[in-house]
Amino acid sequence: MKKICLVASAEIVVHFFLIEPLRVLSREYDVTLVVNTDNCHFLDDYGLSDVRVIPVAIEREIKPLADLRALSRLIRLFRAESFDVVHSITPKAGLLAMLAAKLTSHAVRIHNLSGQVWVTRDGLSRLLLKNIDRMTMKFATHLLSDSQSQIDFLVAGKLVGRSKCRVLGDGSVAGVNIDRFKPDLQMKHAMRQKMNTPESAKVVLFLGRLKRDKGVLDLARAFALLEDPNETVWLWVVGPDEDGLGKEIEAACGSRSNRLRIEGYTRNSQQYFAAADLFCLPSYRESFGVAILEAAACGVPTVGSRIYGITDAVKENETGVLFNVGQPQSLSDAMQQMLDDDLLREQLGKRAMDRVHRLFSSARVTHLWVEFYQMLLKR
Repeated sequence: MKKICLVASAEIVVHFFLIEPLRVLSREYDVTLVVNTDNCHFLDDYGLSDVRVIPVAIEREIKPLADLRALSRLIRLFRAESFDVVHSITPKAGLLAMLAAKLTSHAVRIHNLSGQVWVTRDGLSRLLLKNIDRMTMKFATHLLSDSQSQIDFLVAGKLVGRSKCRVLGDGSVAGVNIDRFKPDLQMKHAMRQKMNTPESAKVVLFLGRLKRDKGVLDLARAFALLEDPNETVWLWVVGPDEDGLGKEIEAACGSRSNRLRIEGYTRNSQQYFAAADLFCLPSYRESFGVAILEAAACGVPTVGSRIYGITDAVKENETGVLFNVGQPQSLSDAMQQMLDDDLLREQLGKRAMDRVHRLFSSARVTHLWVEFYQMLLKR
């Protein structure tokens, strides 16, 4: 049986993106997962006890000594195991895994391109992070992108050649589990009760990491700009507060902060999507925006920023609307359009759900993973 090694920097990446690929690949191959974790048995919760988990302390931030230790650990592991494929996801895991695999002469080295951190940086930070991406792409033999527009961006910037990159199907890392993400009126009522939000409210949802480059402060300012004389619009912000933005978000909502709800990290994101009327992703950078597909699977349309990645996930005026990134008034106008027109919201939500079922089910996308592996391993 062929041996596959997937490498990720954190458990949260596995929870969000790799569960279905691991499930499908482990039926065909001997699969090892290398990840920064304190719990080697966390995959047991998903019935994936046959996937071996090896903890390696891969830090997300640049930490030279820790990075060298992780690289050394990966080199030793790869020499001992001689995997048929080494496959990485996330930038730091990609750099270390692709370098270690190249140094140990692994012939098939795959990296998933999942957004460019340096896009929102400047000066030396931008230069350093951009060159790290450039090295990772050079060390890999194959690059998977979750969106065509991300490839176009990287090729235009002369960071990589188009022939080295591929999008599986129509994009995303692993699609959406449409049995988990679906409309659920009972869940909608339960969540609104839990969040102390009226049944009649129009709920705008952001779900993701709370970081400045995710545009959450722009969303709070846009919420404050809405024309809402009857006080029917509520804002839910859900996700780990990595930049400590909670107080700033509350302040930016102004007098409407009483209709703001902030929740931390959840592994039950489908519950929040089922309870929302509109999803907002005002990011400054995204490689795709899988949360848009999760919202769509629940029949919820999106207001998203007009940037590469999101333009693949949202079909403008068909499954959602786009606005000019970094402009709270433009975002507020787009939200206002959607919130004021119940029929439009319903139509776009239905089209979004139909599109997800047709193109982005996890069953379809993970099948494409297997086909891709089979093609590479037959060479």
